[in-house]
Amino acid sequence: MFSITRRSLMLAALLASAAGGANPTFAQSGDVTISHYFTGELGLKAFNEQVEKFEQATGVKMKESPVGHEDFKTDILVRAAGHSLPDVFSYWAGARVDFIVKSSSLRPIDNMWASEKLDSVVAKPIADSATLYDGKRFLVPFNYHYAGLFYNKKVLADAGMAAPPATWDEFIALCKTLKKKGVAPVALGSKNRWPAQFWFDYLLLRTAGPDYRAKLMKGEASYDDPEVVAAMSLWKDLLDQGFFVENANADDWTDAADKVARGDAAMTLMGTWITGYWNGVGLVPGEDYDFFPFPEIKDGVPNAAVGPVDGLVISANAANPEGAEKFLAFMMSNADVQAKWAEAQGALSANVNVDPKTYNSVMQGAAKTVAEAEAFAFNYDLATTPPVAEVGLSMFTRFIDDPSKLDEILKAVAVDAKTAFKQ
Repeated sequence: MFSITRRSLMLAALLASAAGGANPTFAQSGDVTISHYFTGELGLKAFNEQVEKFEQATGVKMKESPVGHEDFKTDILVRAAGHSLPDVFSYWAGARVDFIVKSSSLRPIDNMWASEKLDSVVAKPIADSATLYDGKRFLVPFNYHYAGLFYNKKVLADAGMAAPPATWDEFIALCKTLKKKGVAPVALGSKNRWPAQFWFDYLLLRTAGPDYRAKLMKGEASYDDPEVVAAMSLWKDLLDQGFFVENANADDWTDAADKVARGDAAMTLMGTWITGYWNGVGLVPGEDYDFFPFPEIKDGVPNAAVGPVDGLVISANAANPEGAEKFLAFMMSNADVQAKWAEAQGALSANVNVDPKTYNSVMQGAAKTVAEAEAFAFNYDLATTPPVAEVGLSMFTRFIDDPSKLDEILKAVAVDAKTAFKQ
């Protein structure tokens, strides 16, 4: 498995140099080159439709090179090391942007932000958490998501759920009822590792709180601390009681979504992009499916919402920085673009001018939940550095394979994470 470290990026740069040294030519003069990970059937079509609006409005042409979501995580870092980044690329806000900012690979956008008056366009909580790195702005938040427990309404109605569980005890009781009825309470598709992270995120946030979790993400706390052990032990209890589908590491997130849609499982902890997937296969939001927030576990712990922010950034050596800035400003400021994109992606827009009525009932509920949360936390692999994220994501799949080895796993990860923070 490719391990993302600064050493590996240096090696990639050397290999790129040995292969010829020159940066590849992406486009003719005046074009803006872009790479992104919106490659799913619905996502790519919707993205291209919004890009076309930009081209028609400005006359600037975009030259794109989409890369698959999982491959992108490594591809863009290798391209950064080889100094072959496109003018614009999509990226996940948080530690991943911070990691690449520190390599001097991104162009600040403070002047564009001010001239386009984006302070009056971008929701302040998202702007504050997602756009600023080392005191400068580098990212325009193209959309954001919220992770919640999405469920099959008929299955939970048949189980007698009058109201969604608000507490951990109520959640456990619901899972026991579902299991007695022969329905798997929770579907999880952790084949690509990242879907498992939301369980770790919420269990830690609901028990140790956002401040401790932030320390762990920065390397100021350890994975064998009592706080982490307590959170992981709750997860182990769920697995030991058989509340999860079997062989979760053999499925991807869409497999888990399909099991919930069919009624083979009751719910799955996933981001709001699941709504775009379900809508695309004919499910009706509010009728066939809905969601509820992750339950409260410990009194007095601030209520945090978890999710990623997808952004657009400009490379430091962009060949067409002026065109790139025009693209970022248009894609953020145009409320119609933002509304259409959010609808297609099952996402929420950070543009304050997008009418909430453009969202379906489930997405309106998600937006309300985020607005009422006391904190917004980036999901695990966006909250810590890429080298440490690799360690943690692998930890989750090892744990799911054999929960009985929890103590052994955490002790090993505590050592590995410390090493990774130095890379």
